[in-house]
Amino acid sequence: MYYLLFGVFYLLSLLPFWVLYIISDGLYLLLYYVIGYRKDIIFTNLKQAFPEKTARAHRAIAKKYMKNLADHMVETIKMMSISKRQVSKRFDCDSSIFQYLEDNNRKSQTHLGHFFNWEWANLYISMLVSHPFLVIYKPINDKVFNRLFGYMRKRFGTILISSNNLLREMQPYKKGDYTSVLVADQYPRGRSVYWFPFLNKMTPFFKGPEISAKRNDLAVVFGNIRKVKRGYYKIETKLAFEHAKETENTAVTEAFVTFLEDCIKRQPENWLWSHRRWKREWKGETNK
Repeated sequence: MYYLLFGVFYLLSLLPFWVLYIISDGLYLLLYYVIGYRKDIIFTNLKQAFPEKTARAHRAIAKKYMKNLADHMVETIKMMSISKRQVSKRFDCDSSIFQYLEDNNRKSQTHLGHFFNWEWANLYISMLVSHPFLVIYKPINDKVFNRLFGYMRKRFGTILISSNNLLREMQPYKKGDYTSVLVADQYPRGRSVYWFPFLNKMTPFFKGPEISAKRNDLAVVFGNIRKVKRGYYKIETKLAFEHAKETENTAVTEAFVTFLEDCIKRQPENWLWSHRRWKREWKGETNK
């Protein structure tokens, strides 16, 4: 099955962008108007995040979001064969922060949100850095798709680190310098969480990224992916903390939550509204 899907996806990836975006237009119509893909989740999340907006405004964001989601799908398939030149043409980022950290022999951890197109961002950042580029990821349950995504994500030299085996897989890189990236707005299933107000609701966030940053005295970078126009993106980066171990308890996570919320409000249609981010209810837990 893997090789069959690999062949199909690879052939589709060879299509020019203009053809892929015609396919995306059809996907949008199918997802939004025919299937109604997760519409209940999307509108519930939008109403919670933007109670001041009208139902018409919520629909406008939802439609733009679904168009971006469809684009994300075909752009992800394009990763099977996309060249470094094509990625460089379609992504832009001021790499001075990464260069500064490398010049000063600093390990770093970049926190991203689920902004489109986070998959392309992985490819692009891997071309900016000379240190080992580590991406902490959550494996897909389906082994075939997990293998396909692994192939696409590693094409330009990215080293994937499974969140399920984080300590063991990080061990070979502990003594040297590296640049790591993680999508830090995922829904946490365990109890090791911090709670913060986020888009008008108390929301849990993983403790792990902050604990790791402090334990290893990492520099922490926040990144936002902004969609400039169809098929073109810009990564905005901020050196949030040069020495994480010097920060107060929860400071790294709290700062990221504020940063993430601000980025979402500036371009709401570019964030992943169809995931169940608020499945857990806050029961008065304190951050310890």
